[in-house]
Amino acid sequence: MAKGYSVFSILKHALWPETVWPEAWRKAEPKPNYDIIIIGGGGHGLATAYYLAKNHGVKNIAVLEKSYIGSGNVGRNTTIIRSNYMLGANTAFFEKSMQMWEGLSQELGFNLMVSHRGQMVIGVSPGQMDGLARRGNTMRLNGIDAELFDRKEVEKELPYLDFSKEARFPIWGGLLQPRAGTVRHDAVAWGYARAASALGVDIIENCEVTGILKSGNRVTGVQTSRGKILSDKIGIAVAGHSSHVARMAGLKLPVESHLLQAFVTEPVKPMVHHVVSWGAELFYLSQSDKGGMVFGGHIDGFNNYTQRGQFTKVKEIMECAVTLIPFMARLRLLRHWAGIQDMTPDGSPFICTTPVDGLYLNGGWCYQGFKATPASGLTFAHTIAMNEAHELNKGYELDRLMNGAALDEHGTGLRDYRQ
Repeated sequence: MAKGYSVFSILKHALWPETVWPEAWRKAEPKPNYDIIIIGGGGHGLATAYYLAKNHGVKNIAVLEKSYIGSGNVGRNTTIIRSNYMLGANTAFFEKSMQMWEGLSQELGFNLMVSHRGQMVIGVSPGQMDGLARRGNTMRLNGIDAELFDRKEVEKELPYLDFSKEARFPIWGGLLQPRAGTVRHDAVAWGYARAASALGVDIIENCEVTGILKSGNRVTGVQTSRGKILSDKIGIAVAGHSSHVARMAGLKLPVESHLLQAFVTEPVKPMVHHVVSWGAELFYLSQSDKGGMVFGGHIDGFNNYTQRGQFTKVKEIMECAVTLIPFMARLRLLRHWAGIQDMTPDGSPFICTTPVDGLYLNGGWCYQGFKATPASGLTFAHTIAMNEAHELNKGYELDRLMNGAALDEHGTGLRDYRQ
């Protein structure tokens, strides 16, 4: 027993605390007017407000969250961070985000539990191994860490995969990014909220935006469940609800909303020391600090806002889990949930100005939103403050789909159905 404490004193402090935990951020009430309003209190919205205050000196900022901080996708994802991209705009952007993750706990003064455990992408055909080699070479040419593994090297690193002769999809090798890994997702929301609030940002929870006010083609503010709030600059960062909120300003986006399901099992002893991805089907898995296996797969294939996944997709993802990692068949599932994803035609996001003056968009993240949080906030803050793109998000304009500049990472992908 620690010095000065007894069983009875610990019980006393648990039941009748003499002190109260301090609030991590101020409980702000909405003011009539702000220089900038950010709609959405998730990771991207909070990060944007933080960098607006820190890098651009804007302090009169409101972040409006319709529920509570951490209630949206920032608290519902599978925590993976990586920068193993091939296309130029994505390569530079996500590598910047990875670099920012490496020092973010120190910058925010909050432990985000960043774990650089590495991500191994498994190839299941010679064609996929060619694709992995090409991806790895592209990464290394851009100064990003990458190592190509043959079958024996993968087996040494990940012996729990199915390397048997009966394997449905024989493993040929893999591509490892050693700096990839995971981050505690809710800590990201709390860390950015705490830091932004300390710089003077008003974080206003339970404040749903119900309309965007305009004068001609310029925004003038928002109508909310807590009244009218005026501002000449409004940023949208609302994950799977981007098209819905943008429509309030008369803006139609090339974005659909789909569900992405995720799962976690009962805890077991530490054995999966990497993030594992699979080339036979979109499937990814890591082991949490509590010991549970956290995994997921493809989106449900139709528009949906319910956050209740469909059984056909549950079945498909479970088949992937057991096919790649046979011991998964013996684990009990603890929890299953779904987040709402913005899906764009090319699978890449938008961080940009819009045709409506004073309205800015951060959305369309598809599967990639969480890992992009720091660079997204950095570049969106620049775009709002300067009314022009940062060097890193120049490829994420709305008109790229009309100009033949699509960023389709899936089109460069690993799948080779001929094998």
